[in-house]
Amino acid sequence: MTKMQTKLAGCVHRYRLRSSASEEMTSQVRLRLLPSARCLFDEPIQVKVAGLKSKQVVTMRARSTDEKGVVYSSSATYRADGNGEVDLERDPSLSGSYVGVEPMGLLWSMKAEALHKRFLKMSSLNPHVVKFSVHEEEEGEGRMLAEATNERFLIGDGVSRLPVKEGNVRGVLFTPPGEGPFPAVLDLYTLGGGVSEKRAALLASRGFVVMTIALFGQDDMPKNNLVHLDFFEEAIEFLKRQDKVGSKGVGVMSISKSGDLALSMASYLPGIEATVCINGLCANTAFPLFYKKSKILPPLSFDVSKMIPAESGAVMGKNIMSNPLAEENKDCLIPIEQAKGRFLFLASEDDLNWDSKASLDEMVERLRRHGKDNFESVSYPGAGHYLEPPYGPYCPQVSTWLWVNRSCGGVSPNLTQRLKSTCGRRSRSFSELT
Repeated sequence: MTKMQTKLAGCVHRYRLRSSASEEMTSQVRLRLLPSARCLFDEPIQVKVAGLKSKQVVTMRARSTDEKGVVYSSSATYRADGNGEVDLERDPSLSGSYVGVEPMGLLWSMKAEALHKRFLKMSSLNPHVVKFSVHEEEEGEGRMLAEATNERFLIGDGVSRLPVKEGNVRGVLFTPPGEGPFPAVLDLYTLGGGVSEKRAALLASRGFVVMTIALFGQDDMPKNNLVHLDFFEEAIEFLKRQDKVGSKGVGVMSISKSGDLALSMASYLPGIEATVCINGLCANTAFPLFYKKSKILPPLSFDVSKMIPAESGAVMGKNIMSNPLAEENKDCLIPIEQAKGRFLFLASEDDLNWDSKASLDEMVERLRRHGKDNFESVSYPGAGHYLEPPYGPYCPQVSTWLWVNRSCGGVSPNLTQRLKSTCGRRSRSFSELT
């Protein structure tokens, strides 16, 4: 063998030794999701890594794709302990999408790879799938050492899902397992956008009979933007007729524009025992509201010229709505003092979509002025417009049916995520009053 051949043989031998050692190390690294890699969408998990070198620095990553094919991802750098272990419930992230001890940080800090996208998960039929991985700390994406898949289901075991096409009502009915009876909830999502099943399916998994409905434009529904309370009255009656419904009335869950619709339902329609209004306004917005073929509330006007551009290219619309307390706009105010049931008002103080906190204050004052105490109100400093089920990707900006590239607010995705959990627990507890 020549000297050159000897050197080459030595290089190959050393490479094989390093490769073998590396493969051995990689095979020993374990990424675990506890107590199970399968859970409900709004349930926390414990993320743990074992088999690393003592004090080894690694990068943890999470990646997912929504129903529109938009990719969301996050990453965080961790240092293993003396035993070569990382536990996200114990160990702080040193850098990345977040810093500090954040057990669910890899989930809530995921952001879209494209601007102005909101995580879209409308159907409950398939789980939200998140790929977790641990990598060597290198420039770019280091070599993967281990990976695990988290399936986050929207619908719990035994919950039935029934598409509804009854009269004018289009939606999906979710019923928990068991004989019942169960409290009933009508879930109103944001205006337009079809039927969103996420919140309804999760509520049903917690012991509610829930129907989520399309507000217009779904299947054979009219494509116009005329909104009639008669439609919601029909949906309530359908829900109350279900065999497992044991409540005398129903609860209504709402957010954003559907908030003022829920307030109007509680004010004009019978049989609504509890109304949860998340970041809704005290006045009817966007479209005139009809009932029994008569217009009962005109829409509060808005001035798009008052939108403020943000550095991201989004716009902030917090101040575009007209003052609902001005004399010329008082016909738009919803007469919530007429309601027989109870209210839970939830508002984000950093809502840049519109001034949810000012509306909450006005509704509380209006009810007190009429001698009413049938309400609870909570405002969340630092939270943005979309308070949805927790552990979904953060939504700083979004394009909507009304205007594009809207800023939602929220000074911190971490804070907004914590408040989502609190908001969800309050809403479920309040809805049990039905």
